[in-house]
Amino acid sequence: MYIIGGTASKTVAEDLSRELHVPLAKTISKRFPDDELYVRILDDISGEDVIIVQTTYPDSNIVELFLLQDAVREAGANKAVVVIPYLGYGRQDKKFEAGEPISAKAIATLISLRANKIITVDPHKEHILDFFTVPAFSCSAIPQIAAYLKNKDIDLVLAPDKGALDRAKKASKIMGCDFDCMEKTRIDGTTVEIKPKNLDVKDKKVAIIDDIISTGGTMAQSIKELKKQGARQVFVACTHGLFAGEAVKKISSAGCNEIISTDTIKSDFSKVGIAPCIAELLRKK
Repeated sequence: MYIIGGTASKTVAEDLSRELHVPLAKTISKRFPDDELYVRILDDISGEDVIIVQTTYPDSNIVELFLLQDAVREAGANKAVVVIPYLGYGRQDKKFEAGEPISAKAIATLISLRANKIITVDPHKEHILDFFTVPAFSCSAIPQIAAYLKNKDIDLVLAPDKGALDRAKKASKIMGCDFDCMEKTRIDGTTVEIKPKNLDVKDKKVAIIDDIISTGGTMAQSIKELKKQGARQVFVACTHGLFAGEAVKKISSAGCNEIISTDTIKSDFSKVGIAPCIAELLRKK
């Protein structure tokens, strides 16, 4: 068995190699002058089971995954498990307007063509796993995120909305603290109040946990409101830190004490490794 790490997920692949005691295959990846990609697998993987690890964000990394999958097939590998730490296009899971693609389904269908099994981490909606035409499974980074936050003496874990409440509940059990969700209440035509639905945050250390942080606008607004309501410190954590545009600036300026993400998308805030949860799922499946 070999693990092949795409350029978007080298750290995850290396950590997974250590977790599973499986060697990393040597690869070459380079760009031609016209920016087209060249990949090559240097180890002999004929007859071997292979785990390909590659986040499919941004778009160029999708192309790299397709090329790696084909290289594995052409090299005569026995089976290919594709591990996608962050599944790009996963949020477009249905048609919102006539004429739109179901982007998550389109990407899943193409990845399935050269895979025997798929594993991803904290997909935006679990039902997108059904878009793959091969067995597909997900694991959660919440235990690893909660373990990191446990050392911060957090008093309250908040979900950004009701739909994410289970995530906050799971983290709170590991951390041994309370949990709640944020709720928006329209006061008048121009004023919207955001606050925890049931619990008070005054003088508390609060952590908001979400699956994805993209532009950071909603998160920044929530931090400001929590500070106004007397929160002593506010931590922000997510599995997938996209941090598009000025997201980090917005969140920091709002009064956030620390930003935490995993390494599904590598950044300065990738303080939590997700290899353990992937390794656990691979051992089971």
